[in-house]
Amino acid sequence: MRIIDTQEVSACVYRLATKACRTLTQSCRAALAETQKKETGAAEFALSCILENERCALREQMPVCQDTGMAVVFLELGQEVSLVGAPLAEAVNDGVRHAYADGFFRKSICDPLSRRNTGDNTPAHLHTEIVEGDKISVTFLPKGFGSENMSALKMLTPAEGEEGILSFITETVKKAGSRPCPPMYVGVGVGSSFDGCALLAKKALLREVGSRNPRADVARIEEEALARINALGIGAQGFGGKVTALGVSCEVAPTHIAGLPVAVNIQCHCVRCEKEVLE
Repeated sequence: MRIIDTQEVSACVYRLATKACRTLTQSCRAALAETQKKETGAAEFALSCILENERCALREQMPVCQDTGMAVVFLELGQEVSLVGAPLAEAVNDGVRHAYADGFFRKSICDPLSRRNTGDNTPAHLHTEIVEGDKISVTFLPKGFGSENMSALKMLTPAEGEEGILSFITETVKKAGSRPCPPMYVGVGVGSSFDGCALLAKKALLREVGSRNPRADVARIEEEALARINALGIGAQGFGGKVTALGVSCEVAPTHIAGLPVAVNIQCHCVRCEKEVLE
């Protein structure tokens, strides 16, 4: 049994939040650079501005996007770990609170009805999973809501099958248009339950842009969905062009014989995600 003080988790969340809000993932940066080579005119100019913006953010240590998002934290907790100290959720929120204050990141979390801001970007949206081992894996995803608002979920019938999944993905992106600040990254969840497929779609966004699911049938859906999305011609920032999405990542889980839940979680071009393992 390994003992870990939750102060270590708090410090880890602080480090990840500070870095994630200031930089794109390496796979996103590479995908944007490749996309710029394919485009011309207004779309190419928009992409050059996006990449220059990130260089400026890194140089000045400023947020790469003004929407530093809802703090989404994934914890994989080894079953051989014993936690001591403050409650886990409290420790995570403490890391978020101090990172957003010290980094001068925008605080965007409020009560859904009164719209009163919590003032420190907490509470974080925390997902905890018990896994094998004696380590804790911490992943931090700052999720902006320009893209989150364009996400959707649909309970398909099993008869709609793969074509139904592809049509729903494409239609969701088409309806979103330029509002999610494309070129976007599209996370898809298929299966599980109403809430479970939404979580799968969110977890799909943790993967590297351009990666493929190891299951051949799921990878086929990713590839076909990406082709259909890019055929829409929305393009970078809505200026038209060859690339509307940098990638599509799909995660699946078993579901009920009577259902086919599908969720589409859209991420803007500003893909920010950092991970660290406490060992």
